[in-house]
Amino acid sequence: MKIAVTYDNGTIFQHFGRTETFKVYEVENGAVVSSEIIGSNGAGHGALAELLGQQAVDLLICGGIGKGAQTALAEAGVALCAGAQGDADQAVEAYLKGELTPSDAVCDHHHGEEGHCKNHEDGHHCGEGHCGGHSHAPSGKNVGKTCRTHYRGTFNDGTQFDSSYDRGEPLEFVCGAGMMIKGFDDAVADMEVGEIKHVHLMPEEAYGMPDPDAIFTIEIRQLPGSETLQVGEQVYLSNQYGQPFPVRVAAKEESTITFDANHEMAGKELNFQIELVEVQ
Repeated sequence: MKIAVTYDNGTIFQHFGRTETFKVYEVENGAVVSSEIIGSNGAGHGALAELLGQQAVDLLICGGIGKGAQTALAEAGVALCAGAQGDADQAVEAYLKGELTPSDAVCDHHHGEEGHCKNHEDGHHCGEGHCGGHSHAPSGKNVGKTCRTHYRGTFNDGTQFDSSYDRGEPLEFVCGAGMMIKGFDDAVADMEVGEIKHVHLMPEEAYGMPDPDAIFTIEIRQLPGSETLQVGEQVYLSNQYGQPFPVRVAAKEESTITFDANHEMAGKELNFQIELVEVQ
């Protein structure tokens, strides 16, 4: 497995479309065995995604990334985890340990450390079947191994929300490394290659239950730029440490705006058809 990180002098570069270098990590059995730094030649997001595909990168860890880049990465077969920052090496180690939990929002704005909400070129979406880091450690013969699976995810009414079959490329991840939601990891942990399994996941095995404390209201005047936001829009805000986190605009009044930081899949029961294609 290969993981790439947008790279700038040891840290995660925050603007995918302007990335000049990537650090690429070779991962075997859930651990980094080698790494190298490659140049991007200043290409735009389409060419950057193509470059990562040519390098056989399986996963990109980055800061902000937009809808166009998200689409380009999907077409190149590169999975995505955005919203990360800080030391690049530590981020990869944290990801493999399940300690790095990326969000699943499409980000069209960013609330910077200066207290402004502003447009930027990059947004983010991470497929619902993966990137749901957790601290649970499953047991089974596939734990710690690189697994490739096809899957189809549906809600209880039969509506499909995600499918690797439609993309034509199996999903690759290290089982038990926190790259998947708990129930998905548990299902794959003891599967045989070629086996197809159907699982029904309660919210506790997926994205948890909504937290009422994650819904908050602030004065619009306290967040310059928020006056242009619309209900339903997904954006990034920053916490007291300057770390970005995704929220959805839940309501907006004349002088206040309400954000919901719960995962969009929180509280939902999910169904997966999982086919184990390969184990390395």
